[in-house]
Amino acid sequence: MPLRILSSPPREELRRWLAQRNAPSADGEALEIQVRTILQAVQCEGDAAVARYTAQFDWPKATPETLRVPETALETATIPAEDAAIIAEAAARIRAFHERQRRSSWLTHDPDAILGQLVLPVDRAGLYVPGGQAGDTPLISSLLMTAIPAQVAGVRSLAVATPPRRDGSVHPAILATARMLGITEVYRMGSAWAVAAFAYGTSTIPAVDVIAGPGNIYVTCAKRLVAGTVGIDMIAGPSEIIILADASASPRGLAADLLSQAEHDPMASAILVTPEPGLAEATREELARQLAQLPRAELAEAALRQWGAIILVADMHAGMEVINTLAPEHLELAVANPWELLPLVRHAGAVFLGHHTPEPVGDYFAGPNHVLPTLGTARFAQALSVDTFCKTTSLVATSAAYLAQHGAAIARLARLEGLEAHARSIEARIPKEE
Repeated sequence: MPLRILSSPPREELRRWLAQRNAPSADGEALEIQVRTILQAVQCEGDAAVARYTAQFDWPKATPETLRVPETALETATIPAEDAAIIAEAAARIRAFHERQRRSSWLTHDPDAILGQLVLPVDRAGLYVPGGQAGDTPLISSLLMTAIPAQVAGVRSLAVATPPRRDGSVHPAILATARMLGITEVYRMGSAWAVAAFAYGTSTIPAVDVIAGPGNIYVTCAKRLVAGTVGIDMIAGPSEIIILADASASPRGLAADLLSQAEHDPMASAILVTPEPGLAEATREELARQLAQLPRAELAEAALRQWGAIILVADMHAGMEVINTLAPEHLELAVANPWELLPLVRHAGAVFLGHHTPEPVGDYFAGPNHVLPTLGTARFAQALSVDTFCKTTSLVATSAAYLAQHGAAIARLARLEGLEAHARSIEARIPKEE
């Protein structure tokens, strides 16, 4: 098994190693030029450009008139009843979790002032749902994880973009899930041109205020370039997992969990941290056995070879220092008593506690959002949430008595900054002494 074992490596060296997944390169510069060209084309040509790129890369018969999925297609989309029931249960759990994130507006009352904050949803959001294997592996969970927080936030207008299959259809599971969520606006478009259409608007597709949802490097680059024109959820990189394990962990379970992330992408990172050399070797052997049986073995093997590792540490506290340095997207605490270690977690997108909480529980079903910060950004960023679709507005109401008491001080601060008109704005409301 081509998985390196590192013994107590310097933490900053580990961080620099993993940061190479996001290092600028000639390929990255060429990609940005390509994406900028797409964005400019959509901004100038609108529907025509979106349809042209869709026809070139996804559905040869795409036209501006076919971009929007007819509502009849949503109404008639059918999936097995058992699948629909599972999706509905997952949606209910995700909604219940995100309902607890809802924030309220507030006011404070002083004798001469009322201060406060309005918490308001954006008017419109665009949700990107990746196609997945030419549309044959519908990423239902991405739709649930973006649409439900937006709905809980109170966003009135939601639009979904997803690449069409080669015959122009959208997988019925995506359409049925959209219908289940009450979403009727679905567009057959993907990649950077979908992001551009949401950011700038076209004759067919009204512009949005926030774009959310994971995607490939073209989607990620496009979101980065339109950020500021619209809000975005985050700049997401390749998936990653770190597992901290003690002697109570099962090599079989550890190997399965590492592979669950490695199979995403050759750039995915899967790392086991443990003070147990025997467990490390047993897990490496189990990885080789399970990898041989995996349908996406080639992808997973490339990820493990390039960005996977088993890191041997002196003890659990040293392991937690490694984890906090790397700030992983997913952290599994595969130890006998994970709650003892939880207070030591400073930087992680999501934490999965104990031997019976593998990461896919959170990906699909438990309720927390699976759109998480990657590439060490968990040091300052957090999961997609209801707040992604909200903004705050400050409220200030002061009385004449307030200005009489504090006006001179406010005017003095304005003059210290050289802003005379600011000072006079205050003084115009303060009666002059006779």
